[in-house]
Amino acid sequence: MEHDPAGHCRCGQPAGESDGCFLSLYGKALRMGRFDWDLVTGHMTMDATAHEVFDVHPDEYDGRPESLAFRVPTVEAHRLDQTVSHALKDGSDTYGAYFRIRCRSGSLRWTHTQGCIQRDATGRPHRIVGIVRDATCELGDSPAALSERADEEAERRRTTTLVQSTTAALAHARTVRDVIDVLRDTHGLAHLGASNLVMGLVEAGRVRLVAEGPAGSYVQGTRLTGVDEDYPMSEVVRTLAPRYIDTADDFAESYPLLWPHIDELGITAAAYLPLIAQGRAVGVLGLLYQDKTGFTTEERNVLVALSSSIAQSLQRAMFYEQEKDLAQGLQQAMLPRSIPGVPGAEIAVRYRSAALGRDIGGDWYDVIPLPGGAPSGGGRVGAVIGDVQGHDTHAAAVMGQLRIVLRAYAAEGHTPATVMARASTFLHELDTDRFATCLYAEADLSTGVVQFVRAGHLDPLVQLADGSCRRVQVAGGLPLGLSAEFGQLDYPVTTLELDAGQTLLLCTDGLVEEPGADLDDGMQALAELAAVGPRDLQRLADRLCGIIDGRGGDDDAALLLMRRHAVDAPRSGGRLQQHVAPSDPEALADARHMIRAAVRAWGAGERADEIELVADEVITNALMHTDGAAVVTLRVLSGSERRLRVDVEDSSSALPRRRDAGDDGVSGRGLLLVDRLADGWGVEARGGGKCVWCEFIMPAEKQRG
Repeated sequence: MEHDPAGHCRCGQPAGESDGCFLSLYGKALRMGRFDWDLVTGHMTMDATAHEVFDVHPDEYDGRPESLAFRVPTVEAHRLDQTVSHALKDGSDTYGAYFRIRCRSGSLRWTHTQGCIQRDATGRPHRIVGIVRDATCELGDSPAALSERADEEAERRRTTTLVQSTTAALAHARTVRDVIDVLRDTHGLAHLGASNLVMGLVEAGRVRLVAEGPAGSYVQGTRLTGVDEDYPMSEVVRTLAPRYIDTADDFAESYPLLWPHIDELGITAAAYLPLIAQGRAVGVLGLLYQDKTGFTTEERNVLVALSSSIAQSLQRAMFYEQEKDLAQGLQQAMLPRSIPGVPGAEIAVRYRSAALGRDIGGDWYDVIPLPGGAPSGGGRVGAVIGDVQGHDTHAAAVMGQLRIVLRAYAAEGHTPATVMARASTFLHELDTDRFATCLYAEADLSTGVVQFVRAGHLDPLVQLADGSCRRVQVAGGLPLGLSAEFGQLDYPVTTLELDAGQTLLLCTDGLVEEPGADLDDGMQALAELAAVGPRDLQRLADRLCGIIDGRGGDDDAALLLMRRHAVDAPRSGGRLQQHVAPSDPEALADARHMIRAAVRAWGAGERADEIELVADEVITNALMHTDGAAVVTLRVLSGSERRLRVDVEDSSSALPRRRDAGDDGVSGRGLLLVDRLADGWGVEARGGGKCVWCEFIMPAEKQRG
């Protein structure tokens, strides 16, 4: 017969309640006392023998464990508390620990305790019953015994700390390289006595070496080995069991193909552990030792336990890398494979993945050659930058569809505002709850006129020829998808004249956004970085994306730079278009600005003022006498003589007519003015509306020397 930790006989009779209980009497002889600890109230009762073990009188103990503190040294009490706390938290039913108490004489004496944890139906611990006994005979009180036991406890604490710190560090490992770095770190698994480690991943029936071990240990031909080959890593994958190599002779005898290549490394022992997750080996860890032979049972148990944690971390890292590769491949497939050359400009684009995280972003850029560009000089081009809400493959898929749609609408020749409105409608009708921010810039590089439409996106920046950089305030509308949902599809257009040598900078928020920082501060920082960046456009793009100096970000980022080249002479053959909404003075001002810049850049010469005056009159008439917007188109017609044509379309079918000037002399002069200044004009029916057009003979284009 024997007693359980609660002090009961195996027969069920409480110890001490029967003089016939042999173990009760035997326990008294061994000075083994009992305690009963109520965790709810904190009260702990002890029998007389337990008082003797702790060397306390009954009147010195008040039923609180804290009142025993004067008998238990601080270090011992801390270690005992850790043991009990760990058992309470991890669901254990029992625990045991050796600790020392300080007797009345001042000497230290070894004591042992065992406890049985009782839990309620929910698993919450509410009571501990157990024993406490004098362990002097077991461990002895000699200085040598105490020192040896202290060394063992110190080693156990070091091992426990190392295991806990390694497991905690592995929880933050994202990639396979992160896992390897954790294990090689000064606090990592390799310092359980191993001089170095090797690691392999199991892929399609083969083991791929990803960590080589000590310098000079790589063996030619082992970078990729089959699981049926005669190598220790292959063996543990086949058997799913650890392989402990206790001596150098054991290594040489067991693996004659490998040993000659590593004989000079001084390896005296090795442990190869299968990394098993979900019932299969995902990898192999090899620990190499240079100053030990053999493995104790405790060492083997620790390594096996740790290998399970390592396997879980490694599997997460492998899934992470696979998903990230898939996501990045999908996004790269959605982005343009190449950027077309555009006459009159140099373009640089960059996409930067997030420094951390496997999430794929919905950022994109695009460059769209547009019809109507001047064949002898600068062309017309659309530049797009955008960001779909979310960071997943769905965001990438929506991004790819939006890019195609925007490209198609722009290539059809629609105005920038129409391009954006139709893209918003498309996204709203798509089977998705995502929205997207976007900035579309349509540039005529022969004139430098750039028309912007912004849908909830960041403003652009412009770098001047002297390198300084400023933010361009662009009127904006709601993001794509939301503007259609709320019926606000009339996007305002902002016009800018981009001079030769100036650079347009479009980006997504991942390039300027920092946690806890204001977005405007980020834009200002980007402008300052651009101002001191290299003049070369490609190197400037690298610097802004952090490619040169290794900076990264927590979010994906897209960047588009477009620098306008110098134009030697006025160009012909250009085409510009502007949407002017009713009751929108800013749109009317932008249209006037566009006309002024275009007619001068296209070489209208002395007729520039006449063209501006007539165009302004026709646009004003369309806005005053119809209920809708006006669409203004400027283009140069080539032929026997160069002509500049102004088309103003509106939604009314009512034809304009001449009227006599009123008594006040203010109204009635519009068409008379058009008739006098234009070389030709007329009206054409356009669907349910009409188009009023005017043509002007332009001076002959100068010949280049």
